[in-house]
Amino acid sequence: MEKKEYLNLVKKISPKANIKKTFLCSFFIGGLICAFGEALRQFFLYFRFEEEDAGAMVSFVLIIITAILTGFGIFRKIANIAGAGTFVPITGFANAVVSPALEFKTEGFILGVAAKMFVIAGPVIVYGIFASIVYGAIFYFVKLIGG
Repeated sequence: MEKKEYLNLVKKISPKANIKKTFLCSFFIGGLICAFGEALRQFFLYFRFEEEDAGAMVSFVLIIITAILTGFGIFRKIANIAGAGTFVPITGFANAVVSPALEFKTEGFILGVAAKMFVIAGPVIVYGIFASIVYGAIFYFVKLIGG
């Protein structure tokens, strides 16, 4: 089967997406996740957390909730409805770490969970760190020359 035939077959068999519905669900659920994060932030600020600490606590709580929902298979159901709305950075990242770990848990803790945990998230971490080093170096040298 040639590539063009294969693509036609895939197009014929694939379910048709309702773009308006997908967009609205993504926007609404992504907005709910962000609103929940802001509510958490306000909660921590109310209890006199420093601004930076409140932000860290929000990240921590969102990661824990996402990991638990992923573990029970609930996050996948939400993502099927919300689409890109669940890509809110912290929840999408937590899901990307937990999902492969759960998939390979039958292979044991070291060779399964620990080894596969960063299959998807690992490159994000590596390139994120690399980009921050490059950005930091550029910022340093611009400041050094008086820019």
